[in-house]
Amino acid sequence: MKSLAILAAGAALIASPLAAQQADPIAQVEAQQERTQRVAQQIWDFAELGYLETRSSGLLIDELEGAGFSIRPGVAGIPTAFVAEWGDSGPVIGLLAEFDALPGITQSAQPTRDPVADKHAGHACGHNLFGAGSLSSAIAIRNWLEATGTPGRVRLYGTPAEEGGSGKVYMARAGLFDDADFVIDWHPADRNSAASRKSLANRSGKFRFRGVSAHAAGAPERGRSALDGVEAMNMMVNMMREHTSMDTRIHYVITSGGAAPNVVPDFAEVFYYVRHSDADEVRALWPRLEAAAQGAAMGTGTDVDWEIIHGNNPTLPLESLQTMMDAKLRQLEPIAYTAEELAWAGTIRDSLGEDAPALAQAQEVEDYAVLTGYGSTDVGDVSRAVPTVSVRTATWVPGTAAHSWQAVAASGHSYGAKGTQQAAKAMILAAVELYTNPQLREQAKAEFIAERGEDYVYESLLGDREPPLDYRQ
Repeated sequence: MKSLAILAAGAALIASPLAAQQADPIAQVEAQQERTQRVAQQIWDFAELGYLETRSSGLLIDELEGAGFSIRPGVAGIPTAFVAEWGDSGPVIGLLAEFDALPGITQSAQPTRDPVADKHAGHACGHNLFGAGSLSSAIAIRNWLEATGTPGRVRLYGTPAEEGGSGKVYMARAGLFDDADFVIDWHPADRNSAASRKSLANRSGKFRFRGVSAHAAGAPERGRSALDGVEAMNMMVNMMREHTSMDTRIHYVITSGGAAPNVVPDFAEVFYYVRHSDADEVRALWPRLEAAAQGAAMGTGTDVDWEIIHGNNPTLPLESLQTMMDAKLRQLEPIAYTAEELAWAGTIRDSLGEDAPALAQAQEVEDYAVLTGYGSTDVGDVSRAVPTVSVRTATWVPGTAAHSWQAVAASGHSYGAKGTQQAAKAMILAAVELYTNPQLREQAKAEFIAERGEDYVYESLLGDREPPLDYRQ
Protein backbone atom coordinates (compact mmCIF):
# COMPACT_ATOMS: atom_id res chain seq x y z
CA MET A 1 0.00 0.00 0.00
CA LYS A 2 2.85 2.35 0.81
CA SER A 3 4.46 1.83 -2.61
CA LEU A 4 1.11 2.45 -4.33
CA ALA A 5 0.78 5.71 -2.41
CA ILE A 6 4.26 6.80 -3.54
CA LEU A 7 3.42 6.00 -7.16
CA ALA A 8 0.17 7.92 -6.90
CA ALA A 9 1.99 10.91 -5.46
CA GLY A 10 4.54 10.74 -8.28
CA ALA A 11 1.78 10.59 -10.88
CA ALA A 12 0.09 13.59 -9.31
CA LEU A 13 3.35 15.53 -9.46
CA ILE A 14 3.83 14.72 -13.14
CA ALA A 15 0.25 15.78 -13.85
CA SER A 16 0.59 19.08 -11.99
CA PRO A 17 0.63 22.32 -14.01
CA LEU A 18 4.10 23.19 -12.68
CA ALA A 19 5.56 19.86 -13.79
CA ALA A 20 3.93 20.20 -17.19
CA GLN A 21 5.42 23.68 -17.59
CA GLN A 22 8.88 22.44 -16.61
CA ALA A 23 8.65 19.68 -19.22
CA ASP A 24 7.61 22.16 -21.94
CA PRO A 25 10.77 23.38 -23.72
CA ILE A 26 9.10 26.55 -25.04
CA ALA A 27 7.94 27.46 -21.54
CA GLN A 28 11.50 26.96 -20.32
CA VAL A 29 12.75 29.54 -22.85
CA GLU A 30 9.93 31.95 -22.08
CA ALA A 31 10.95 31.80 -18.43
CA GLN A 32 14.35 33.19 -19.51
CA GLN A 33 12.93 36.25 -21.29
CA GLU A 34 14.07 38.77 -18.68
CA ARG A 35 17.55 37.25 -18.66
CA THR A 36 17.76 37.38 -22.46
CA GLN A 37 16.97 41.07 -22.67
CA ARG A 38 19.06 42.06 -19.64
CA VAL A 39 22.20 40.21 -20.75
CA ALA A 40 21.84 41.33 -24.37
CA GLN A 41 21.57 44.95 -23.23
CA GLN A 42 24.60 44.71 -20.93
CA ILE A 43 26.81 43.21 -23.63
CA TRP A 44 25.52 45.83 -26.10
CA ASP A 45 26.53 48.54 -23.64
CA PHE A 46 30.00 46.97 -23.15
CA ALA A 47 30.66 46.79 -26.95
CA GLU A 48 34.02 45.07 -26.46
CA LEU A 49 36.30 44.16 -29.34
CA GLY A 50 37.66 40.71 -30.13
CA TYR A 51 39.83 39.08 -27.44
CA LEU A 52 39.17 42.10 -25.19
CA GLU A 53 35.66 41.01 -24.11
CA THR A 54 36.50 40.56 -20.43
CA ARG A 55 33.23 41.99 -19.06
CA SER A 56 31.03 40.28 -21.67
CA SER A 57 32.66 36.90 -21.13
CA GLY A 58 32.61 37.37 -17.35
CA LEU A 59 28.90 38.22 -17.40
CA LEU A 60 28.03 35.03 -19.28
CA ILE A 61 30.19 32.95 -16.94
CA ASP A 62 28.51 34.45 -13.87
CA GLU A 63 25.05 33.67 -15.26
CA LEU A 64 26.04 30.09 -16.07
CA GLU A 65 27.66 29.47 -12.70
CA GLY A 66 24.48 30.71 -11.05
CA ALA A 67 22.54 28.13 -13.07
CA GLY A 68 24.74 25.28 -11.88
CA PHE A 69 27.10 24.91 -14.84
CA SER A 70 30.73 23.95 -14.34
CA ILE A 71 33.13 26.34 -16.06
CA ARG A 72 36.47 25.90 -17.82
CA PRO A 73 37.71 29.47 -18.33
CA GLY A 74 40.59 30.66 -20.52
CA VAL A 75 40.56 27.67 -22.87
CA ALA A 76 42.72 27.40 -26.03
CA GLY A 77 45.06 30.07 -24.69
CA ILE A 78 42.36 32.75 -24.92
CA PRO A 79 41.48 34.56 -21.67
CA THR A 80 37.90 35.36 -22.77
CA ALA A 81 37.08 31.89 -24.18
CA PHE A 82 35.35 29.33 -21.96
CA VAL A 83 33.41 26.07 -21.91
CA ALA A 84 30.43 25.69 -19.54
CA GLU A 85 28.74 22.33 -19.02
CA TRP A 86 25.88 20.72 -17.13
CA GLY A 87 25.06 17.01 -16.93
CA ASP A 88 27.04 13.81 -16.55
CA SER A 89 25.66 11.31 -19.08
CA GLY A 90 23.95 11.02 -22.46
CA PRO A 91 24.52 12.87 -25.74
CA VAL A 92 26.66 16.02 -25.56
CA ILE A 93 25.07 18.99 -27.32
CA GLY A 94 26.93 22.28 -27.47
CA LEU A 95 25.72 25.80 -28.23
CA LEU A 96 27.97 28.57 -29.53
CA ALA A 97 27.93 32.02 -27.93
CA GLU A 98 29.63 35.01 -29.53
CA PHE A 99 29.98 38.41 -27.88
CA ASP A 100 32.52 40.62 -29.72
CA ALA A 101 31.67 44.00 -31.25
CA LEU A 102 32.93 45.72 -34.40
CA PRO A 103 35.29 48.72 -34.37
CA GLY A 104 34.49 52.02 -36.01
CA ILE A 105 30.69 51.94 -35.91
CA THR A 106 28.52 53.25 -33.09
CA GLN A 107 24.83 54.00 -32.76
CA SER A 108 22.30 54.51 -30.01
CA ALA A 109 19.10 52.45 -29.98
CA GLN A 110 17.29 55.30 -31.75
CA PRO A 111 15.77 54.48 -35.16
CA THR A 112 17.58 57.39 -36.86
CA ARG A 113 21.32 57.86 -37.35
CA ASP A 114 22.70 58.76 -33.93
CA PRO A 115 26.41 57.87 -33.38
CA VAL A 116 27.54 57.62 -29.77
CA ALA A 117 30.44 60.02 -29.36
CA ASP A 118 32.20 58.30 -26.47
CA LYS A 119 32.11 54.79 -27.97
CA HIS A 120 34.48 53.37 -30.58
CA ALA A 121 32.72 50.09 -31.31
CA GLY A 122 29.21 48.75 -31.71
CA HIS A 123 27.31 45.48 -32.02
CA ALA A 124 26.69 45.85 -35.74
CA CYS A 125 26.62 42.07 -36.17
CA GLY A 126 24.38 41.45 -33.16
CA HIS A 127 26.81 39.32 -31.18
CA ASN A 128 25.37 40.69 -27.96
CA LEU A 129 22.13 38.98 -29.00
CA PHE A 130 24.02 35.88 -30.08
CA GLY A 131 25.60 35.48 -26.64
CA ALA A 132 22.40 36.24 -24.73
CA GLY A 133 20.21 33.95 -26.83
CA SER A 134 22.58 31.01 -26.56
CA LEU A 135 22.90 31.59 -22.82
CA SER A 136 19.14 31.53 -22.31
CA SER A 137 18.72 28.47 -24.51
CA ALA A 138 21.50 26.59 -22.70
CA ILE A 139 19.94 27.28 -19.30
CA ALA A 140 16.48 26.32 -20.62
CA ILE A 141 17.91 23.05 -21.99
CA ARG A 142 19.58 22.35 -18.65
CA ASN A 143 16.27 22.91 -16.85
CA TRP A 144 14.37 20.74 -19.32
CA LEU A 145 16.87 17.89 -18.97
CA GLU A 146 16.56 18.03 -15.20
CA ALA A 147 12.75 18.30 -15.21
CA THR A 148 12.25 15.39 -17.59
CA GLY A 149 15.11 13.18 -16.43
CA THR A 150 16.35 12.88 -20.02
CA PRO A 151 19.97 11.71 -20.25
CA GLY A 152 22.07 14.46 -21.77
CA ARG A 153 24.83 16.99 -21.28
CA VAL A 154 24.55 20.58 -22.46
CA ARG A 155 27.53 22.85 -23.12
CA LEU A 156 27.86 26.50 -23.87
CA TYR A 157 31.02 27.44 -25.73
CA GLY A 158 32.02 31.05 -25.10
CA THR A 159 33.63 31.94 -28.42
CA PRO A 160 35.37 35.33 -28.65
CA ALA A 161 36.67 37.34 -31.58
CA GLU A 162 34.55 36.02 -34.45
CA GLU A 163 35.06 39.29 -36.30
CA GLY A 164 38.46 38.72 -37.84
CA GLY A 165 39.99 36.91 -34.88
CA SER A 166 38.89 33.30 -35.57
CA GLY A 167 38.39 32.47 -31.90
CA LYS A 168 36.56 29.23 -32.70
CA VAL A 169 39.40 28.05 -34.93
CA TYR A 170 41.81 28.04 -31.99
CA MET A 171 39.18 26.24 -29.92
CA ALA A 172 38.68 23.65 -32.69
CA ARG A 173 42.44 23.29 -33.08
CA ALA A 174 42.67 22.62 -29.33
CA GLY A 175 40.17 19.76 -29.68
CA LEU A 176 37.42 21.36 -27.57
CA PHE A 177 34.66 20.13 -29.89
CA ASP A 178 36.02 16.62 -30.45
CA ASP A 179 33.94 14.92 -27.74
CA ALA A 180 30.70 16.77 -28.52
CA ASP A 181 28.00 14.90 -30.42
CA PHE A 182 26.35 17.96 -32.00
CA VAL A 183 26.66 21.75 -31.95
CA ILE A 184 23.81 24.22 -32.43
CA ASP A 185 24.62 27.63 -33.84
CA TRP A 186 22.52 30.69 -34.63
CA HIS A 187 23.02 34.23 -35.87
CA PRO A 188 21.06 37.48 -35.81
CA ALA A 189 19.56 38.43 -39.17
CA ASP A 190 16.76 40.35 -40.85
CA ARG A 191 14.76 37.16 -41.55
CA ASN A 192 13.92 33.75 -40.14
CA SER A 193 15.67 30.94 -41.96
CA ALA A 194 17.20 27.51 -41.48
CA ALA A 195 18.64 27.36 -45.00
CA SER A 196 21.52 24.99 -45.66
CA ARG A 197 24.12 27.71 -46.04
CA LYS A 198 27.76 27.20 -47.03
CA SER A 199 30.13 30.07 -46.29
CA LEU A 200 33.42 31.06 -47.93
CA ALA A 201 36.84 30.08 -46.67
CA ASN A 202 38.81 33.11 -45.57
CA ARG A 203 42.36 34.06 -44.65
CA SER A 204 43.54 37.50 -43.59
CA GLY A 205 46.94 39.02 -43.03
CA LYS A 206 48.68 42.30 -42.28
CA PHE A 207 51.49 43.29 -44.65
CA ARG A 208 53.95 45.71 -43.03
CA PHE A 209 56.31 47.80 -45.14
CA ARG A 210 59.35 49.60 -43.72
CA GLY A 211 61.26 52.33 -45.51
CA VAL A 212 63.36 55.39 -44.77
CA SER A 213 61.86 58.70 -43.63
CA ALA A 214 62.98 62.02 -45.07
CA HIS A 215 61.69 65.49 -45.86
CA ALA A 216 59.35 64.92 -48.78
CA ALA A 217 60.30 68.24 -50.44
CA GLY A 218 63.75 69.07 -49.07
CA ALA A 219 65.42 65.65 -49.45
CA PRO A 220 63.09 63.28 -51.32
CA GLU A 221 66.01 61.34 -52.80
CA ARG A 222 66.96 60.18 -49.30
CA GLY A 223 63.56 58.70 -48.56
CA ARG A 224 62.08 55.31 -49.34
CA SER A 225 58.33 55.43 -48.82
CA ALA A 226 56.71 52.53 -47.00
CA LEU A 227 53.40 53.87 -48.28
CA ASP A 228 54.68 53.48 -51.85
CA GLY A 229 55.25 49.83 -51.01
CA VAL A 230 51.66 49.44 -49.81
CA GLU A 231 50.26 51.24 -52.86
CA ALA A 232 52.39 49.21 -55.26
CA MET A 233 51.19 45.99 -53.64
CA ASN A 234 47.57 47.14 -53.84
CA MET A 235 47.94 47.99 -57.52
CA MET A 236 49.35 44.56 -58.32
CA VAL A 237 46.70 42.73 -56.31
CA ASN A 238 43.96 44.75 -58.01
CA MET A 239 45.34 43.65 -61.38
CA MET A 240 45.48 40.07 -60.09
CA ARG A 241 41.70 40.09 -59.50
CA GLU A 242 41.14 39.75 -63.26
CA HIS A 243 42.91 36.40 -63.16
CA THR A 244 41.12 34.66 -60.31
CA SER A 245 38.03 32.46 -60.31
CA MET A 246 34.53 33.92 -59.98
CA ASP A 247 34.07 32.95 -56.33
CA THR A 248 37.18 34.86 -55.23
CA ARG A 249 36.79 37.87 -52.98
CA ILE A 250 39.81 40.05 -52.09
CA HIS A 251 39.51 43.23 -50.04
CA TYR A 252 41.83 45.42 -47.99
CA VAL A 253 42.22 48.55 -45.90
CA ILE A 254 45.34 50.62 -45.34
CA THR A 255 45.64 50.60 -41.56
CA SER A 256 48.72 52.84 -41.40
CA GLY A 257 49.93 55.15 -44.14
CA GLY A 258 51.86 57.97 -42.53
CA ALA A 259 50.94 61.05 -40.55
CA ALA A 260 51.97 64.09 -42.63
CA PRO A 261 52.36 64.60 -46.40
CA ASN A 262 55.75 66.31 -46.05
CA VAL A 263 57.27 63.33 -44.22
CA VAL A 264 58.18 60.26 -46.25
CA PRO A 265 56.57 57.49 -44.15
CA ASP A 266 59.00 54.87 -42.92
CA PHE A 267 56.17 52.50 -41.93
CA ALA A 268 52.90 51.54 -43.59
CA GLU A 269 50.54 48.61 -43.20
CA VAL A 270 47.76 47.08 -45.28
CA PHE A 271 45.28 44.49 -43.99
CA TYR A 272 44.04 41.94 -46.56
CA TYR A 273 41.22 39.39 -46.68
CA VAL A 274 41.10 36.58 -49.27
CA ARG A 275 37.94 34.46 -49.62
CA HIS A 276 36.80 31.55 -51.77
CA SER A 277 34.29 28.71 -51.47
CA ASP A 278 37.18 26.20 -51.54
CA ALA A 279 39.77 26.38 -48.77
CA ASP A 280 42.43 24.95 -51.11
CA GLU A 281 41.84 27.86 -53.50
CA VAL A 282 42.50 30.30 -50.65
CA ARG A 283 45.72 28.45 -49.94
CA ALA A 284 46.68 28.74 -53.61
CA LEU A 285 45.83 32.46 -53.83
CA TRP A 286 47.74 33.47 -50.73
CA PRO A 287 51.30 32.97 -52.14
CA ARG A 288 50.32 35.29 -55.00
CA LEU A 289 49.62 38.03 -52.45
CA GLU A 290 52.95 37.34 -50.78
CA ALA A 291 54.71 37.57 -54.15
CA ALA A 292 52.99 40.89 -54.87
CA ALA A 293 54.19 42.20 -51.50
CA GLN A 294 57.75 41.08 -52.19
CA GLY A 295 57.69 42.64 -55.66
CA ALA A 296 56.29 45.89 -54.27
CA ALA A 297 59.05 46.04 -51.67
CA MET A 298 61.72 45.34 -54.27
CA GLY A 299 60.41 48.03 -56.61
CA THR A 300 60.13 50.72 -53.92
CA GLY A 301 63.35 50.00 -52.04
CA THR A 302 61.51 48.99 -48.89
CA ASP A 303 61.30 45.89 -46.73
CA VAL A 304 58.14 43.90 -46.06
CA ASP A 305 56.98 41.22 -43.67
CA TRP A 306 53.53 39.84 -43.00
CA GLU A 307 51.48 38.12 -40.34
CA ILE A 308 48.49 35.85 -40.89
CA ILE A 309 45.79 37.16 -38.57
CA HIS A 310 42.93 34.71 -39.05
CA GLY A 311 41.65 31.93 -41.26
CA ASN A 312 38.30 30.14 -41.48
CA ASN A 313 37.25 27.00 -43.31
CA PRO A 314 33.87 26.95 -45.12
CA THR A 315 30.86 25.73 -43.17
CA LEU A 316 29.75 22.13 -43.71
CA PRO A 317 25.91 22.17 -43.57
CA LEU A 318 24.08 18.86 -43.16
CA GLU A 319 20.69 18.53 -44.84
CA SER A 320 19.36 16.12 -42.22
CA LEU A 321 19.97 18.67 -39.46
CA GLN A 322 19.01 21.78 -41.41
CA THR A 323 15.66 20.37 -42.54
CA MET A 324 14.99 19.35 -38.94
CA MET A 325 15.78 22.90 -37.79
CA ASP A 326 13.57 24.32 -40.53
CA ALA A 327 10.68 22.23 -39.22
CA LYS A 328 11.29 23.42 -35.65
CA LEU A 329 11.39 27.04 -36.73
CA ARG A 330 8.00 26.61 -38.42
CA GLN A 331 6.49 25.21 -35.21
CA LEU A 332 7.00 28.53 -33.43
CA GLU A 333 4.37 31.22 -33.09
CA PRO A 334 5.35 34.33 -35.09
CA ILE A 335 7.17 37.03 -33.16
CA ALA A 336 4.64 39.38 -31.55
CA TYR A 337 5.62 43.06 -31.53
CA THR A 338 4.11 45.93 -29.58
CA ALA A 339 2.77 49.01 -31.32
CA GLU A 340 5.82 50.94 -30.11
CA GLU A 341 8.18 48.34 -31.56
CA LEU A 342 6.41 48.38 -34.92
CA ALA A 343 6.55 52.19 -35.05
CA TRP A 344 10.26 52.07 -34.19
CA ALA A 345 10.82 49.44 -36.90
CA GLY A 346 8.89 51.55 -39.41
CA THR A 347 11.29 54.45 -38.90
CA ILE A 348 14.26 52.12 -39.42
CA ARG A 349 12.61 50.79 -42.58
CA ASP A 350 12.29 54.34 -43.94
CA SER A 351 16.10 54.64 -43.73
CA LEU A 352 16.59 51.52 -45.88
CA GLY A 353 15.10 52.96 -49.06
CA GLU A 354 11.94 52.48 -51.05
CA ASP A 355 12.70 48.84 -51.92
CA ALA A 356 13.01 47.66 -48.31
CA PRO A 357 10.94 44.53 -47.55
CA ALA A 358 7.69 44.76 -45.63
CA LEU A 359 7.92 44.61 -41.84
CA ALA A 360 5.77 41.47 -41.88
CA GLN A 361 8.71 39.50 -43.27
CA ALA A 362 10.10 39.37 -39.72
CA GLN A 363 7.13 37.17 -38.77
CA GLU A 364 7.57 34.74 -41.66
CA VAL A 365 9.95 31.83 -42.26
CA GLU A 366 11.84 31.79 -45.55
CA ASP A 367 11.46 28.78 -47.82
CA TYR A 368 14.10 26.15 -47.19
CA ALA A 369 16.99 26.36 -49.66
CA VAL A 370 20.55 25.20 -50.22
CA LEU A 371 22.72 28.32 -50.53
CA THR A 372 26.31 29.53 -50.82
CA GLY A 373 26.81 32.78 -48.96
CA TYR A 374 29.69 35.19 -49.55
CA GLY A 375 30.52 35.85 -45.92
CA SER A 376 32.89 33.85 -43.78
CA THR A 377 32.71 32.57 -40.22
CA ASP A 378 34.84 30.57 -37.85
CA VAL A 379 31.78 28.35 -37.33
CA GLY A 380 33.15 26.64 -40.44
CA ASP A 381 35.94 25.04 -38.46
CA VAL A 382 33.49 23.92 -35.76
CA SER A 383 31.26 22.33 -38.41
CA ARG A 384 34.22 20.27 -39.64
CA ALA A 385 34.96 19.00 -36.15
CA VAL A 386 31.40 18.07 -35.11
CA PRO A 387 27.98 17.89 -36.84
CA THR A 388 26.58 21.42 -36.62
CA VAL A 389 23.14 22.87 -37.26
CA SER A 390 22.40 26.58 -37.68
CA VAL A 391 19.43 28.94 -37.66
CA ARG A 392 18.89 32.65 -38.24
CA THR A 393 16.10 34.72 -36.77
CA ALA A 394 14.79 38.22 -37.44
CA THR A 395 16.48 40.36 -34.83
CA TRP A 396 16.85 43.25 -37.29
CA VAL A 397 14.26 45.09 -39.36
CA PRO A 398 13.77 43.34 -42.75
CA GLY A 399 16.21 44.73 -45.29
CA THR A 400 18.85 45.62 -42.70
CA ALA A 401 22.41 44.75 -43.66
CA ALA A 402 24.82 43.32 -41.11
CA HIS A 403 27.58 45.71 -40.03
CA SER A 404 25.29 48.73 -40.37
CA TRP A 405 24.07 51.36 -37.91
CA GLN A 406 20.56 49.97 -38.30
CA ALA A 407 21.83 46.59 -37.06
CA VAL A 408 23.48 48.26 -34.03
CA ALA A 409 20.23 50.04 -33.17
CA ALA A 410 18.09 46.91 -33.38
CA SER A 411 20.64 44.89 -31.41
CA GLY A 412 20.21 47.34 -28.54
CA HIS A 413 16.39 47.48 -28.67
CA SER A 414 13.60 45.21 -27.46
CA TYR A 415 12.86 44.50 -31.14
CA GLY A 416 16.15 42.59 -31.38
CA ALA A 417 15.64 40.84 -28.05
CA LYS A 418 12.34 39.35 -29.28
CA GLY A 419 14.06 37.83 -32.30
CA THR A 420 16.69 36.47 -29.94
CA GLN A 421 14.03 34.68 -27.90
CA GLN A 422 12.78 33.14 -31.15
CA ALA A 423 16.26 31.75 -31.79
CA ALA A 424 16.46 30.34 -28.27
CA LYS A 425 13.15 28.54 -28.81
CA ALA A 426 14.27 27.05 -32.12
CA MET A 427 17.52 25.87 -30.54
CA ILE A 428 15.86 24.14 -27.60
CA LEU A 429 13.39 22.36 -29.89
CA ALA A 430 16.31 21.15 -32.01
CA ALA A 431 18.19 20.03 -28.91
CA VAL A 432 15.17 18.10 -27.59
CA GLU A 433 14.88 16.35 -30.97
CA LEU A 434 18.54 15.37 -30.91
CA TYR A 435 18.41 14.13 -27.31
CA THR A 436 15.34 12.00 -27.95
CA ASN A 437 15.74 10.82 -31.56
CA PRO A 438 18.56 8.25 -31.90
CA GLN A 439 17.67 7.63 -35.56
CA LEU A 440 18.27 11.30 -36.40
CA ARG A 441 21.55 11.25 -34.51
CA GLU A 442 22.75 8.23 -36.49
CA GLN A 443 21.59 9.69 -39.81
CA ALA A 444 23.29 13.05 -39.17
CA LYS A 445 26.57 11.45 -38.11
CA ALA A 446 26.59 9.22 -41.19
CA GLU A 447 25.95 12.26 -43.41
CA PHE A 448 28.71 14.15 -41.61
CA ILE A 449 31.27 11.42 -42.30
CA ALA A 450 30.18 11.17 -45.94
CA GLU A 451 30.29 14.95 -46.53
CA ARG A 452 33.59 15.47 -44.76
CA GLY A 453 35.19 12.34 -46.22
CA GLU A 454 36.28 9.26 -44.33
CA ASP A 455 39.97 10.20 -44.73
CA TYR A 456 39.43 13.82 -43.69
CA VAL A 457 42.23 15.42 -41.67
CA TYR A 458 41.52 18.81 -40.14
CA GLU A 459 43.81 21.65 -41.21
CA SER A 460 43.25 25.23 -40.12
CA LEU A 461 43.89 28.15 -42.46
CA LEU A 462 45.92 29.99 -39.84
CA GLY A 463 48.62 27.40 -39.31
CA ASP A 464 50.21 26.98 -35.90
CA ARG A 465 50.22 30.62 -34.84
CA GLU A 466 49.03 31.57 -31.36
CA PRO A 467 45.79 33.55 -30.92
CA PRO A 468 46.39 37.22 -31.90
CA LEU A 469 45.15 38.59 -28.60
CA ASP A 470 46.25 42.12 -29.52
CA TYR A 471 44.83 42.31 -33.06
CA ARG A 472 42.25 44.91 -32.02
CA GLN A 473 44.60 47.01 -29.90
